[in-house]
Amino acid sequence: MGFFNKFFSREKKEDLDKGLEKTKESFFGKISRAVAGKSTVDEEVLDELESALVSADVGIDTTVKIIERIEKRVAADKYMNTDELNGILRDEIVQMLADNNTEDLDGFDIPEGKKPYVLLVIGVNGVGKTTTIGKLAHQFKQQGHKVVLGAADTFRAAAVDQLGIWADRVGCDFYSKGMNADPAAVAFETTQYALEHNCDVAIIDTAGRLHNKTSLMQELGKIHRSIDKSLPGAPHDVLLILDASTGQNALEQAKHFTAVAPITCLALTKLDGTAKGGVALGISDQFKIPIRYIGVGEKIDQLQIFNKQAFVETLFNQTA
Repeated sequence: MGFFNKFFSREKKEDLDKGLEKTKESFFGKISRAVAGKSTVDEEVLDELESALVSADVGIDTTVKIIERIEKRVAADKYMNTDELNGILRDEIVQMLADNNTEDLDGFDIPEGKKPYVLLVIGVNGVGKTTTIGKLAHQFKQQGHKVVLGAADTFRAAAVDQLGIWADRVGCDFYSKGMNADPAAVAFETTQYALEHNCDVAIIDTAGRLHNKTSLMQELGKIHRSIDKSLPGAPHDVLLILDASTGQNALEQAKHFTAVAPITCLALTKLDGTAKGGVALGISDQFKIPIRYIGVGEKIDQLQIFNKQAFVETLFNQTA
């Protein structure tokens, strides 16, 4: 409990516990079956563990890396019993996340010297993009920052309207040119609005389409250049939002988007509704992009800063 007392309020810890409950039950159910009746970690146990990790949506490539790490530990220790396996697996996962640039952040602080801090948000429709933007705006507002939301997803009227509703709900500024406006122009003018109105944070939404990769690349490139023209060096972060409940499909989406956009951080939504939370490990490992936010519930305050230590501790704490 000491670790959580330092970094998490009781409410946040409870949200994380509940949000990972389905993943934890599935994850440990598979691992328990892998080691049932075994006294030592042998090749058969490692084969079963490999199968368990793959079926938990960790992904084949990442699973192989984890198994190879454990094999080295087993070879070095010569004799290892299955009671030690959870501890070894936990340690290796934490180390892997650390190797993949995921830092343990304490809050929603904006980078020093970046005002306005411009965050460009991308992701396919249906992953919870607009909701995540609204929750992020709420978090920044709670810290006392002035926030503007820019509606650059101009291909769906609902996207513009929904973002406006979130701006009203959160109590932040809103910039829109309506449906069918040029997304790059909206992004440019949102950044200008942030400068002119002394905003601390500008969060810019984009269209969530993947059906035509060439068009996506051109559009995102144009938006990025437009923001940089409005404020040199911006956007300061490009956030890709992925739905954890889609499992390996989230990995595929990440592949498409990382091929066409300079993504700097990730948000995983809907962890509370899925047993596929293991996909967080695969995404972090495959793309070397830090996971910054996780959604562990529908409430406005249930978007959390991703803390690898807290995530893994919760995943492996069977009495939480």
